[in-house]
Amino acid sequence: MKIARKVIVTEFGAPEKMQIVTAELSQIATGEVQLRQTAIGLNFIDIYQRKGVYPLSLPTGLGHEAAGVVEAIGPGVETFKVGDRVAYMNAGLGAYADYRNVPADRLVRIPDEVSDEQAAALLFKGITAQYLLQKTHAVKKGEIVLIHAAAGGVGQILCQWAKGLGAFVIGTAGSPEKCAVAKAAGADIAIDYSKEDWVKTLLEATDGKKANVVYDSVGKDTFLKSLECAAQFGLVVLFGAASGPAPAIDPELLNKKGCLFLTRPSVFPHNADPAVFRANAAELFEVIRLGIVKASISAKFSLEDIAAAHKSAEARATQGATLIIP
Repeated sequence: MKIARKVIVTEFGAPEKMQIVTAELSQIATGEVQLRQTAIGLNFIDIYQRKGVYPLSLPTGLGHEAAGVVEAIGPGVETFKVGDRVAYMNAGLGAYADYRNVPADRLVRIPDEVSDEQAAALLFKGITAQYLLQKTHAVKKGEIVLIHAAAGGVGQILCQWAKGLGAFVIGTAGSPEKCAVAKAAGADIAIDYSKEDWVKTLLEATDGKKANVVYDSVGKDTFLKSLECAAQFGLVVLFGAASGPAPAIDPELLNKKGCLFLTRPSVFPHNADPAVFRANAAELFEVIRLGIVKASISAKFSLEDIAAAHKSAEARATQGATLIIP
């Protein structure tokens, strides 16, 4: 039996609530492969789940995304072989581990042009950007796109990819330094949303033009102002809550702000079907191959330093992806 180290949570709360335990992996089941994980992606949803913002049944593992090498094959698996480099982002909680058994239908093969660290940094965030830009709203050349938290992991990918689609990209971030990161990622304009009058500054910079689509992963601090930034008949996409849950609104407000559309999508339903997931991943890997989307890895932590990794991400001290190297 393979011995694995993994992170578990037995009660919600601070980063210190996470524990590293050592246990035998269960026997590989039908349809599963055993992975030696080489790089693990940290995502903000991990923090929400650790804190209990998104409640889970306890005890629980954490983490949705990792890359690694197939070490063993379970019965019925024909799509992968020992030695294949693979990645996943929707195989159930428990990515914070050095070894793991994973259903084969949740895996994608990593192309030769993409490293394990790139895959772990980009898959979850890139698949998120893919459904936002291609399905929630199919961004077209010449449209104005507003991306909040544009210096973050998803934000930078959204900027790069939206720019590649021909959009005029407005990014927001919480400091002049992060605005510079957003511009480097492709934003035509970068606005510091820590300033009280940031909406006025944005509209002055665009000569009063508003966005066809607003991508808001910040929530409480930006949501109501996002409605101010959307053009008539525009779409506001609320897909995260980094500053806390967005306030409830009277639907009539959408009418008053310009007959707006509002949606709250999620990455998991968009990738629940294995064939759809692999097609979405292939589209992501292609824009990586073309150089449209690039990995921005801002920090790496060991599995033993998982609490420090969470603290850094929660403090918004990072400007890109954070990786856990088992």
